[in-house]
Amino acid sequence: MNFEALLQSITGLHQHFQQQAAKAINVQLTLRNWMVGFYIVEFEQHGEDRAIYGNSTINTLAERLQHYKGMDRRALYRYKEFYLVYPQVGSLFQKEGAIALPSGLQIPTKVGSLIPQFEHNVKVGSLTPKFEESDYQISAKQLIEKLSFTHIEQLLAIVEPQKRAFYEIECIKGTWSVRELKRQIGSLYYERSGMSQKPEQLSAITKQGAESSRVRDLIKSVYTFEFLGLNPKDAVEESDLETALLDHLQSFILEMGHGFCLEARQKKILIGDEYFFVDLVFYHRILKCHVLVELKVEAFNHHNIGQLNTYLNYYKAEVQQPDDNPPVGILLVTDKNKALVEYATAGIDNQLFVSKYLLALPGKEVLEAFIQNELQQLK
Repeated sequence: MNFEALLQSITGLHQHFQQQAAKAINVQLTLRNWMVGFYIVEFEQHGEDRAIYGNSTINTLAERLQHYKGMDRRALYRYKEFYLVYPQVGSLFQKEGAIALPSGLQIPTKVGSLIPQFEHNVKVGSLTPKFEESDYQISAKQLIEKLSFTHIEQLLAIVEPQKRAFYEIECIKGTWSVRELKRQIGSLYYERSGMSQKPEQLSAITKQGAESSRVRDLIKSVYTFEFLGLNPKDAVEESDLETALLDHLQSFILEMGHGFCLEARQKKILIGDEYFFVDLVFYHRILKCHVLVELKVEAFNHHNIGQLNTYLNYYKAEVQQPDDNPPVGILLVTDKNKALVEYATAGIDNQLFVSKYLLALPGKEVLEAFIQNELQQLK
C-alpha cells in the first residue's frame, strides 16, 4: 500500500462511518417525532383526563416541554400530523426484530386508527400521477431510512395523497436534497409530469439537474441540532471564516459605543413554515429600534438584500413594539479582497428616519475597512 492508497482508505472509512452516523441520527429523530404524534393522538382519543385539557392539549404540552428543543407548539402539531399521514411507521415497532421502545412505552396492535390502513409493502409503479392512490404507498422502512424529517415536513404540506406519493417516490429515487424537493414542488413537477406525453423523458431531464442530498445537510439540519440539544453554530468548525468574522464583528460593533445592545446571535425566527437565522440582532437604545446584521462570505447578490428585507419586515410585523422605531438592517458582503456594506430600510417611509439611522450607525467605510482588515488577518 502506498501513501495515496492509505489516504484514500482513511477518507473512504471516514465518509462511510459519517454517513452511518448521520443516517442513525435521522432515523432516531424521525421515529421520535412519529411516536410523539402517536401519543398525542392516543391521549386526545382515549386519555383518562382528556376532558380537562380539551383543545388545549398541545398548547399545555408545549408549555410544559419548553425546556426541550424541537417541542414547541408548531412542532407538536407537525408530529401529530406526521402520525396521521404515515400510520405505516407503526409497523416498525410491531414485527419481529422491531425497534425497541423505552420500558413502559408501547404501541397497540392497531395503529393509525383515524385513517384507513394500507399494506406497507405495495408496489411502486408509474412516475406519472395517473395511478390510484390506494395502490401506492412508500414502505415504512424506506420512508424512515431514505428521507430526513425535514423532507417529510415538506411532504406533509401536500394535502393530496396521490401527489404526495409522487414526490416521495421521486425524492427517494433521485436522492433529492430538501432544497431540491422544495424546488420541484414549487416548479409543479407533478402537474407537468401528468400533462407530459413522455413523462420518462421529463424525469430524465429533471434527474440531470437535481441537487442530491449530502451527509452535511443531514448533520446541519435544524431538526438534528434541536434533537441533539445543540445550537446551530455549535457544530461549525472554529476555523470557519464566517464564524470568525462574526466573533470579531460582534465585539467591534459593541465597542463602538453608539448605543448598541446585543440581543441575540443566530436568532431563530419562523416565517411561514420555515426557520431562518439572523446572524446578529442588536437593539439600539438611542434610535429605539432593532438592528439586524447579516454577514455573507460571498459576492453581493440581490438575494442577500432580499433576505435581509424579509427579516426586517418580519421584525416590523412581529417584534416591533408600539414605542419602537422601524428596524434597520446592515448587510456585509465579502468577496475575496473586496468588501461591501449595504443598509436596508424596508418599510421605512419617512426619509428623516433613514437619515437619522445612517448618522447613528457605523459608516460604510468603517465597516468595509473592518471586514478588509479581518480578511487579511484570517488568511
